[in-house]
Amino acid sequence: MLKIDPEFADQIPPLTEEEYQQLEANILSDGEVINPIIIWNGVIVDGHNRFRILEQHPEIPYKTFEKKFSDRSEVIAWICKNQLGRRNLTADQRTYLIGKQYALEKQTDSFKGNQYTLGSESGGGQNDHHQKAGKAAERIARENHVSEKYVRRAEHYAKGVDAADEAVPGTRSEILSGKICPVHSAVQEVAQAPPEEREMLANHLRDPEVQRRGRKRPESHEDRIMRKIAEDMDKPGGQVSGTSMLDSIRGVAATMIRGSNRCFEMFPALLTERSYREQVIAIMQEPKNYIINLEAGGIPQ
Repeated sequence: MLKIDPEFADQIPPLTEEEYQQLEANILSDGEVINPIIIWNGVIVDGHNRFRILEQHPEIPYKTFEKKFSDRSEVIAWICKNQLGRRNLTADQRTYLIGKQYALEKQTDSFKGNQYTLGSESGGGQNDHHQKAGKAAERIARENHVSEKYVRRAEHYAKGVDAADEAVPGTRSEILSGKICPVHSAVQEVAQAPPEEREMLANHLRDPEVQRRGRKRPESHEDRIMRKIAEDMDKPGGQVSGTSMLDSIRGVAATMIRGSNRCFEMFPALLTERSYREQVIAIMQEPKNYIINLEAGGIPQ
C-alpha cells in the first residue's frame, strides 16, 4: 500500500478545484493512469493528486516507479525541481519552490558532496561552503532563467513560509494556494523572528494591511510630480510650468528604464536567449520610433 508523507505532499503547490476535476476527468477518460506514480521506499514522491483520485476509483489501473534517494532532503529538493519543470505556477509558488530547492541543495552539497566528490571531500571550511552554495545558486538560476540574487531572496521567502506553517499549521497551504497573499518582507520576518514571536507574526500574515491585493503602493517621485501638477491645474487660474512638465517626462523615462532593468534582473534570459532578446528589441521599437518622431519635429501619436 502506497503511503503519503505530509512533508513531501506539502511541497507540491495545490491544484485548483478546476485543475483537480480536469485531472480526474482525464484519468477516467483514459481508463488508466498513464504516468507512473514515483515512490521512494513505498512513499509517494510524485503523483499525490493522481493517488487521491485512485482512492476514489480503485478499479483504475496504475503503475509505480521506484526512485533512489539518499535521504529526505534529497527527496524534497527533487520534488521542488520537478514541480518547477512541469506546472503552471503562480509567482509565489515558483519563488517558494526555487528557494526551498536552493536551501536543500546547498546544504546537501556542503555536507554530503555531490555527484563529482566524495562526502569526506566536501566537509571543508567556511569558504568551501560559500563556494558550493554559490555554485548551487548559479545552477538553479540558470535552470529557471532567473538571477542568482532572485534565488537567494527566494530562499529567505521559503524559510519564512515554512516557519509560518510550523507556527500556525496550514499557513503554507493558504499562501501557496493564493488564499492569502502577504508581502514577501512580512513572510521573511517570520523566520527571522525569535520562536516565541512567530505565531503572532504568522497570524499577522492574514491581516489586510500586509496583503498585496488592494495594498496601496507607496507614492513614488514620479507620482508626487504628477500630483503636484494636478493640484496646480486645479487652482483658480492654475498653470503648469515647463520645468514641472520636464520633471514629469524625466520621471516617465526613469520609470521605463528602472522597470526594464528590473525585468532583466528577474529574468536574465530576456537578454541572453536570442528569441527573447529579439522580442525585447521589437517591443522597444515603439519608444524608439517615438523619439525619432520627436527629433524630426513631428507630433507623437
